[in-house]
Amino acid sequence: MRRRGTENRLKLWLLLEANRWVVAAVVLAGFVLGTLLVAALVPDRVVLSVGDPVETLFQGLVTATITGVTLVVSINSLVLSQELGTLGDQRDRMEGAMSFRRDVEDELGVEIAPATPAAFLRVLVDGVERRGARLSKAAAAVASERVETERARAFADDVRGHASSVSSDLADRQFGTFGVLSAALNFNYSWKIHEARRLRESLPEADETADAESIRELRDALDSVVAALTLFGPAREHVKTLYFQWELVDLSRAMLYSAVPALLVATNTLLFHGTLGSVSGATLGIAHYVWIVALTASITLAPFAILLSFVLRIGTVAKRTLSIGPFILRTTGGDEVGGGRGDSGRSDNRRDGE
Repeated sequence: MRRRGTENRLKLWLLLEANRWVVAAVVLAGFVLGTLLVAALVPDRVVLSVGDPVETLFQGLVTATITGVTLVVSINSLVLSQELGTLGDQRDRMEGAMSFRRDVEDELGVEIAPATPAAFLRVLVDGVERRGARLSKAAAAVASERVETERARAFADDVRGHASSVSSDLADRQFGTFGVLSAALNFNYSWKIHEARRLRESLPEADETADAESIRELRDALDSVVAALTLFGPAREHVKTLYFQWELVDLSRAMLYSAVPALLVATNTLLFHGTLGSVSGATLGIAHYVWIVALTASITLAPFAILLSFVLRIGTVAKRTLSIGPFILRTTGGDEVGGGRGDSGRSDNRRDGE
């Protein structure tokens, strides 16, 4: 996924792969260290005077914490309320889910599609891999050395290798963690659908070549790859939706849990900040009361650090999956102008995708 975008590995890890609690802790640690650094750089090691500045700071933090937590929980409740509905709505959802499962089972030739999201996606990816193998055989059977058949062979090898890698990543993944969605995001099905359709249209008519049967088989193999990839798209979007709802529930609970100690610390600091003047001494050249203010302020900011860490991942995933199907939203190094028959240009598989 990193190779298809412009983000470096560290940035992508921070936005997506890193544990959200670790990211929140890093944000709070950065706040504390930043405050202490400023205190160390100020002349005479005097940063603030005990009194109105501390009182004003924590008054604002108490108000912001109550307002922010209430607003976020309300928004999350509104989003999750979409799960509520009448009996008819729930029945339509059930019929839609069962119809899609039957389509997957019929298309891939499996008796019963798995129930867990990771296993379900893996069945789809394995189906794509098998059809990639069929495509590879069909391309190898074409006798004429044409540019289109060479591209078909390269495309088949890419589909097989990529599907095998994603299938391994999905093995034993537990839903509720980011691992399932991360593996699904690494499978750039949009580019594969687009490239398979371009390859099919670039092939000559079967009756115009000596190996007409091989060309027809190659066309059928490309169609079968597109059919399997077309099923993967909505399946991944459904898993993404479930993951977002799961994350929003976790975010609401985490903010509520963190708001209680945050308000407790902020309220007590506001009530008893006058006693900070009696705290004497310094560590690393920074007054102890400055350490106390920095640490208590960071605890009060915990709900916002948690919100930031969760929204970074949700927003990044949403931006990378805005479209469904063969739409590629990011600029690539090989954008085609036409894409019709005879267009031998190809997009760079490393940089595009959804």
